Amino acid sequence: MTASFPVSRQRVVLKKLAGLYADMDAAYVQAAAAAGLSCAGCAENCCYSFFQHHTLVEWLYLHKGLAALPAERRSVYEQRAHAYVVTAREAVARGETPRILCPLNDDGLCGIYDHRLMICRLHGVPNVLLGAMGVREFPGCGPCQRLAAANPGIKAMDRTPLLRRLAGCEMELWGNRPGRPPKVDLTLAEMIVAGPPGN
Repeated sequence: MTASFPVSRQRVVLKKLAGLYADMDAAYVQAAAAAGLSCAGCAENCCYSFFQHHTLVEWLYLHKGLAALPAERRSVYEQRAHAYVVTAREAVARGETPRILCPLNDDGLCGIYDHRLMICRLHGVPNVLLGAMGVREFPGCGPCQRLAAANPGIKAMDRTPLLRRLAGCEMELWGNRPGRPPKVDLTLAEMIVAGPPGN
């Protein structure tokens, strides 16, 4: 997809991304606590959600997490990812939104929890994003929307500064190449199957 990124730059940017992810986790915990939201025992598992929009830097970080796994475990995830891609494409061809369990989900737990992507860290709580098109509002997952209906005073989390930092990491990884980084309209499974960006 792209030329390889210098290893030294990768180290610097991925370290910044790890710090950003830690801040995302803290923001999520605070917002979930304020809303009274808990994922424990939830029947509407977010790991079945169909997400496609990510970044090169997150894609790279995902593969850093996969590379740290034992080969056997990594192979299991890769096989699941291949199956996911086939099933998802069949669903899309039928005009359906795929609802398939994430290939990294092991009995309800993420197999690369420390390297999970932004959407996995922030999805669920009500949040807002401020941009050139104005304010975009996201109501959160089904259980959180029901909590908000019962308690209209729940305040949405502003994820704008977090996404700006993510965009900064993306541009730093991209370096002095002309133009802007390409959009990554891939599912997590497709990113696993494709290998790291630059391969």
